[in-house]
Amino acid sequence: MRRKLLTFAAILMFSVGVFGSASAQEPQFKDEFFKGEVIDILGEQQSEVIGDQQVTQQAQVRITSGAEKGEIKKIEHRLQSSAKETQGLVPGEPVVVLKNQEFDISTYYIMDKYRLPWLAVLMLAFFGLTIFFTGKRGVTALLGLGFNIFVIVSFIIPSIMSGSSPLLVCFGGGLVIAVVSLYCAHGFNKRSSIALASTLITLVIALILSIIFVKLTKLSGAGTEEAFFLQFGEYARVNLRGLLLGGIIIGALGVLDDVTTAQSAAVEELKRANPQLSFEELYKRGLSIGKEHITSLVNTLALAYAGASLPVLLIFTIIDRPFWVILNSEDVVEEMVRTLVGSSALILAVPIATVLAAHFFSTGKLSTSSAHRH
Repeated sequence: MRRKLLTFAAILMFSVGVFGSASAQEPQFKDEFFKGEVIDILGEQQSEVIGDQQVTQQAQVRITSGAEKGEIKKIEHRLQSSAKETQGLVPGEPVVVLKNQEFDISTYYIMDKYRLPWLAVLMLAFFGLTIFFTGKRGVTALLGLGFNIFVIVSFIIPSIMSGSSPLLVCFGGGLVIAVVSLYCAHGFNKRSSIALASTLITLVIALILSIIFVKLTKLSGAGTEEAFFLQFGEYARVNLRGLLLGGIIIGALGVLDDVTTAQSAAVEELKRANPQLSFEELYKRGLSIGKEHITSLVNTLALAYAGASLPVLLIFTIIDRPFWVILNSEDVVEEMVRTLVGSSALILAVPIATVLAAHFFSTGKLSTSSAHRH
């Protein structure tokens, strides 16, 4: 927590360009970041700081990027003794170097391990697997994913940071994401249009549910450490409750896409297998498939949230408080509302998508060009 607060303070000071007031007489700070490589560990000391065992490594680091490329720096790297195995430096290891400059004094720090090359390998593996097993559809799905990231980075986040309503921004951005991602991944056809209509209807229901229960549970949106940081400086104008609601909508959108497309496809394939099936039979059989989908995805959604919050859950187990007090805390209730609203939307999406698909596929003619496309 201390490190996060210090890091945030440094970023905040850098973004506004001053510390304290805007007086020209006060010290100016400048941060630069470089990639580096640990050449050698010159020494290592262990000490106790406020009852905590710490290790200080004297590292010799070669700068491998930027204006100081090729220069060798001696940098102290401090870490907790218990974290030495994972956070300690070893020769040959790539790192991120932070250069902090105040007036003419430059101080270098090892900010983090450099992880991007291995992340790139994982991304390439993901792209390769997607394209290998899905072919052309995989390529279009990845293009849709790229567009979704573009919308989030270039529209949703800047709009929220500029003071716009997070709820309206996320809902509007979510609509654009739903349209583009569905048609990119599944093509322009009746199946995709039914899935899109089902997704939008369910998204509106999720929006209503989230507004009602965030208000009833009196959530402020400040239940996380990250939200706490946004209450300072120029970021204080961000509506944290709206940000919580917007996050619920964006989170539910990804799951709804999966359910509505699966249900629409299931009903269409049932109709192809037996063109004589009526609306009632299509709905009944499609809903039977959907029930199996629900039971697995509800667990998936809950476990995904639990996995993301596992460190918080572990901390709560060591806090000497009654269980009901822990359960009542804002950060726990926030995650539970997020999970339950998403799960409720997931359940409602199945009958909504099934009834729309059963109606349109029972009354219209099936396109032979798209038969057994999937």
